[in-house]
Amino acid sequence: MDLLLGIDMGTGSTKGVLVDAAGSVLATETVSHDVNLPRPGWVEVDAEGLWWREVCEVSRTLTARIPSGGRVGAMCVSGVGPCLVLCDTDLNPLRPAILYGIDTRATAEIELLTEELGSDAILDQAGTTLSSQAVGPKLEWVYRHEPEVFAKAAGWYGSNSYISAKLTGEYVMDHHTASQCDPLYATREFDWNHAWAQRICRHLPLPRLVWPCDVVGEVTAAAAEKTGVPAGTPVVAGTVDAYSEAFSVGVRHPGDQMLMYGSTMFLVQIIDEYYSDPTLWTTAGVEKDSLALAAGTSTAGSLINWLQAVTGGAPFDELMAEAAAVPAGSEGLLVLPYLAGERTPVFDPQARGVVAGLTLRHGRGHLFRAAYEGISFGIRQILELFDDAHAGSRTVAVGGGLRSPVWAQALSDITGRTQLVPEEAIGASYGDAMLAAIGVGLVPAETDWAKIQREITPNPDHRERYDELYATWRELYPATRDQIHRLAGPDAD
Repeated sequence: MDLLLGIDMGTGSTKGVLVDAAGSVLATETVSHDVNLPRPGWVEVDAEGLWWREVCEVSRTLTARIPSGGRVGAMCVSGVGPCLVLCDTDLNPLRPAILYGIDTRATAEIELLTEELGSDAILDQAGTTLSSQAVGPKLEWVYRHEPEVFAKAAGWYGSNSYISAKLTGEYVMDHHTASQCDPLYATREFDWNHAWAQRICRHLPLPRLVWPCDVVGEVTAAAAEKTGVPAGTPVVAGTVDAYSEAFSVGVRHPGDQMLMYGSTMFLVQIIDEYYSDPTLWTTAGVEKDSLALAAGTSTAGSLINWLQAVTGGAPFDELMAEAAAVPAGSEGLLVLPYLAGERTPVFDPQARGVVAGLTLRHGRGHLFRAAYEGISFGIRQILELFDDAHAGSRTVAVGGGLRSPVWAQALSDITGRTQLVPEEAIGASYGDAMLAAIGVGLVPAETDWAKIQREITPNPDHRERYDELYATWRELYPATRDQIHRLAGPDAD
């Protein structure tokens, strides 16, 4: 019996799953970890000491649980992204991996490349303007600030392509990840933008482009010894974890949306034709020649965890009971959830959190409910931008934040969207297993393992109140931006 091994390297943990060709889960494994925050605005990971080590650990654990008569038919690994891993000729990382948009160090390089290449040209060719999410400015940052590292580099990788290289020796990158490496990829053409890539990558070769379900190679003898996965096992490319998770829950057709509740919120919507908006990310999709829009906030669950800590660390259930007892609208309390700057749609690393409307009658429950509502107002703002490209027809919700009924219901009430919650909540690793199964032909390309367990429907009684508050919430950021920027001061970088 051929089994599929899917592994995802997330921001807070590495998760693996062993699945059969029908989508039934045989075993799972999770290893928690932390990212490194060496300076304000820097977010890094030890690619070999953390990602590769944990992939090996999870692989060994899961292969040891294979039942009699079973074998790994294929494996696939996804990861956070887009990230930047620079390696020498022996695949040794030359510095810690620089993470996706939560790492904001390359502000000056964003301005430099935007001025040099032209904002309109970048938007037209790459599908988005440059922001902290883009890899190109991070490459430029290393070239300018760590020239000895850049000079020694023989290749550059994302999180999943680095693992693919460790497993197979192949130098590849999937189209979706490449399409987030702005401005290096021509999204409309599904190819590298060779002129711009040569300018920014300089002596570094461009990885061979593959689609996330393509087989890129086989597990080498050296990798087999480390991982416990037999040598010769096919390895499928994989992609950025949010897109693998969207794929796993059936977000496959134009109009399909995924809302991922996590430390940050991440949103994906499939579109049927090329579309660009400076406040969104236009990317290649998971399936060949497909397109998607994406957006991501800088805080979500991380804001709730912070609020829990600074208010005394009460149990989560107690806090949710207090928030649930507060009426919709938090009795006039509004929160801008920009405690770590903001990505979509303001793209402002100097943005900061704002609590507006506080009175002596407000308590801890009001703060928690207002925080959930503030996050949800931000999601409504993003979904309205998505609708400009292609009206959303189906919204699937995933992620650990769904364990808060206050948050999930507030989001439906504020956005007016019914959220479909799938039965299988493992996440991106489950999508990796399905990509592996499709890649080696164990299942047809149109296979969908997702089953919807429940729906979260909007409460129409709250719509008018939330519409009023949303209009005020949208005014808060532009009204306070200048003052907030002055307060951010030297910590802005």
